[in-house]
Amino acid sequence: MSRVGKRPIEVPNGTKVSIDSGIFTAEGPKGKVSERLLDGVPVTIDDGVITVTRDNDSGDLRSKHGLLRSLLANAVTGVTEGFRKELELNGVGYKAEVQGRAVHFALGYSHPVVYELPDGIDVEVDKNNKISVSGANRQHVGQVAAEIRSLRKPDPYKGKGIKYADEIIRRKVGKAGAAGG
Repeated sequence: MSRVGKRPIEVPNGTKVSIDSGIFTAEGPKGKVSERLLDGVPVTIDDGVITVTRDNDSGDLRSKHGLLRSLLANAVTGVTEGFRKELELNGVGYKAEVQGRAVHFALGYSHPVVYELPDGIDVEVDKNNKISVSGANRQHVGQVAAEIRSLRKPDPYKGKGIKYADEIIRRKVGKAGAAGG
């Protein structure tokens, strides 16, 4: 049996979970997250504990078993604690500011870059170079952080661009110049 899939999920106080016509819904103080259930992987909710099982031991169902359990655990964690990704802006004149439901970036291009925020995602900018993306859905938080990073990927020569806070950029040596020869 899957080591990940057989672990039960504890539902904290203040969080409501339900299953209705193949859709798992978790609702808590940080928001609401829904996940579609997979065929052949039944889910039961008993006394604040979510249990995920599977119908048989086929390879396809074994992989779905652990996947579904992880998705449901992320949904419960997201609505109670939320998820957060940290990004950093590096470069002279690079800055970001939140205006309503959009983030305005100055990234060294000849024009400002405007990124519209999807529903359920919040962005905070402090000191113009630290960007914090937060929300209840782990997949959406990661996707928005990746899209923001792709606006100006970090340069391996000077390190300029948008990078994850824990990302290490391997720097390359530039040209040696006209040194004799």
